[in-house]
Amino acid sequence: MYFMCLSFILGLVIGSFLNVCIFRIPQGISIVAPPSYCPKCNRRLGVLDLVPLLSYLFLKGQCRYCGDKISPRYFLVELFCGVGFFVLFLQFGFTLQYLLATLLFSGLLAISLIDYDHQLIPDQINLVLLLAGISLLALQSRAVLVNGLLGALVGFGALFVVAVVSKGGMGGGDVKLAGVLGLYLGWPNILMALFLSFIIGSVIGLTWAAVKQKSLKTALPFGPFLSVAAMLVLLWGQEIISWYWNLF
Repeated sequence: MYFMCLSFILGLVIGSFLNVCIFRIPQGISIVAPPSYCPKCNRRLGVLDLVPLLSYLFLKGQCRYCGDKISPRYFLVELFCGVGFFVLFLQFGFTLQYLLATLLFSGLLAISLIDYDHQLIPDQINLVLLLAGISLLALQSRAVLVNGLLGALVGFGALFVVAVVSKGGMGGGDVKLAGVLGLYLGWPNILMALFLSFIIGSVIGLTWAAVKQKSLKTALPFGPFLSVAAMLVLLWGQEIISWYWNLF
């Protein structure tokens, strides 16, 4: 129970940091300096303003200094990240695989929201995930690292082909992200993740077009679909395969 609670708290803290990344990276602002501040009144936030979840609740979703409303998404990102870390702990325990999973989950959460807001997948996050992933895979074994690198090559190559064929329908950030996902998921799991991402994207895209009465040619960010598919495969890849084969 102690470690379960610790994993949740760790997720909350990381979620708070991700909020900074999600807000600052697309604007080209350093995630280190200046310290956290209210974007409305520019007042520097104190320690009591930055406690994950609790500060938002105690301040009733408002800035302590100017009273400007704080987006509930800050609260939801922290909560979602805490729950995510907890679920990953239940799946992997405190292992090297848990470290890999939480690293990937954190990066994908930031990427998904940035892509949703700006239709942009930052190279900085992809690069951090790539370098950290290679290092952690190398700590496991040479075979694991080779499998990850093969997955990265397949993931990158598959979406690169899609990008070329679609003539711009797939962004460069998506292609790079697919390579990173291949590193973490390995071969052949990356193929399952790509397949699921297109299924999820198609269902949500068609639903969104019908509800909003938009053209199917209207661009939707693909990063969130890749992210959801990757986490599904990471957590329940074997179960998904078993379920699929049982259909026949």
